[in-house]
Amino acid sequence: AVVSTQSTGASFSSGTRMRKLVTDKKSTEVSVMIQNTFEASILLEKFPKSQIDIFVQVLQGDGGERCVAINATTLALINSGIPMKDYVCACAATIYQDTALLDINHLEESARGPLFMLAVMPKSERIVQLQLDNRLHNDNLDKVVKQTIQGCKDIQVLLDRKIKERTVEAAAAYDIKPRV
Repeated sequence: AVVSTQSTGASFSSGTRMRKLVTDKKSTEVSVMIQNTFEASILLEKFPKSQIDIFVQVLQGDGGERCVAINATTLALINSGIPMKDYVCACAATIYQDTALLDINHLEESARGPLFMLAVMPKSERIVQLQLDNRLHNDNLDKVVKQTIQGCKDIQVLLDRKIKERTVEAAAAYDIKPRV
């Protein structure tokens, strides 16, 4: 199978009220990142001669859009029944006064500090996407990586809980008693 992605942002999604171009640089970057991430996690051999289309529309861009796009895509693929090797969870971190901060908002992204984004398959801790904007001192690298991987594992627990809740709701709609 082939994974095709398209990421766009609504014109009202950020504080900047500029007219969006069809081939916006940031949207293209996010699209390629999502495509590479999910090509590594989807069991593509199960869908020969097929194409899996992923569309991401950012409605509110107040920071963390790349991570949210990956986490939302994971939920959408699981909901669609697309088999994957593991969940893909993403989390971003930065360093502020020798402390690793997770789940960066727009203000923290704009502070010109190091922005470390990681997408992980939590069970195996396999890194499928890594992005670092700005410089990160080597002394802080291990701390940020460990904190970000733990953040991805925490996100996986939340996603798993929501998937189980959704399964129970869907089963109840069809009068099926699921094994939880």
